[in-house]
Order: sequence, then structure tokens, then C-alpha cells
Amino acid sequence: MDVPLGPLGVPAFTFLGVATTWGEVAAFVTGAACVWLVARQHVANWPIGIANAAFFVLLFADYGLYADSGLQVVYIALGAYGWWSWLHGGADRTELAVSRMSRGQRLLVAAFVAAATVLLWRALDRLTDSTVPAWDGLTTALSLAATWGQARKKIESWWIWIAADAIYVPLYASKGLWLTSGLYVVFAMLCVVGLRSWRRSSASAELAA
Repeated sequence: MDVPLGPLGVPAFTFLGVATTWGEVAAFVTGAACVWLVARQHVANWPIGIANAAFFVLLFADYGLYADSGLQVVYIALGAYGWWSWLHGGADRTELAVSRMSRGQRLLVAAFVAAATVLLWRALDRLTDSTVPAWDGLTTALSLAATWGQARKKIESWWIWIAADAIYVPLYASKGLWLTSGLYVVFAMLCVVGLRSWRRSSASAELAA
């Protein structure tokens, strides 16, 4: 599917014989900034994340990664929710604190990922020309679950992101999206930083309580 990218579709440089567009560069920069800010619990991650999702909507659709492209639209909506949630989602509409998922929430997340993966896999296989419907469906389901967890400041969201990133890296490399593949390596590293930071924040809050 050819998507009109305008200036974002202009090659910025070539790596290993594959051209990298300015759209991919913009997505790389905003994506890395977003994850770093999430790890630091800075609310500015949400508007930057919304901009990042907008770049990826066009980029992924152009490369035939339709579930990932559609996922970015959901990210934009979840970004608005997460922005509000971090500022007003705590007790009495105060700032939201880091916490862990309950056992019930973990079970619901696992059930959602399993069901969403199967549904997206079948839909992509039947309705689109996606070359990787199973992997596209799985990463989409994981990412949705992780984004919800991030919006609610759940520590487990980092583990879900790490699992998704482990699949995204080879998936995007196979499509020739080398910069994006590299970005997800950076994402995985930042996820480890975020996991440790949120754990410390949760421990400090428990001690202060």
C-alpha cells in the first residue's frame, strides 16, 4: 500500500543499501524521547508519544504493517487518556502513583493478549496483504496491554513492553526498517531503566506510607 508521506518520505540517508526516510528519523527521535520520559515519570511523555504515533501511522501503513499502523491510532487515544490519568487518576483526582497489577488484572491482561492475538491474526490474514499476520497480531496485542498498563502506572507494563520489543526488533529488520529496528533495541534498554526506576519509586512510596 502506497501512502503519500510528502517530505517524510524523502530519504535522509542510506544504511546497508536501504534508504531511511525523514519520517523514520522523526519517529526514532520522538519515540526515544517518549520512552525516556516515561521511565522518568515525566508527564510530557504523552504529547510526545502522540506525535510519535502520528508519524508511525503513515510509516507502518506504507510498509504493509497494517495492525501496527492501526495500533498507532489507538495509541493516540490512549495517549490522551494516559495524559489525563497521570495528572488526575489518583485518589481524589490527584497525581497517579506507581503500583502493581492485582492478580485479577494480570489474568485479564493475559486473556486479552491471547484473544486479541488470535482475532487480529485471523483478520489480518483474511482482510489484508500483511506478510506477517501472526507476529503483527501478537505485537499489537502486547503493545495495547502495555500501553494500558503504562497509562495506569503499572510496573508490569515494562515487562510486557520488553516482550513486545523482543519481537519488534527482528520484525522491522525483516522489512528493511533498520532505524526503527534499532529504535526498538533502544526501547528495550530504556524499558529496563524504566522498570528499575518504577520499582524504586514504588518501594519508596511503600516505605513512606
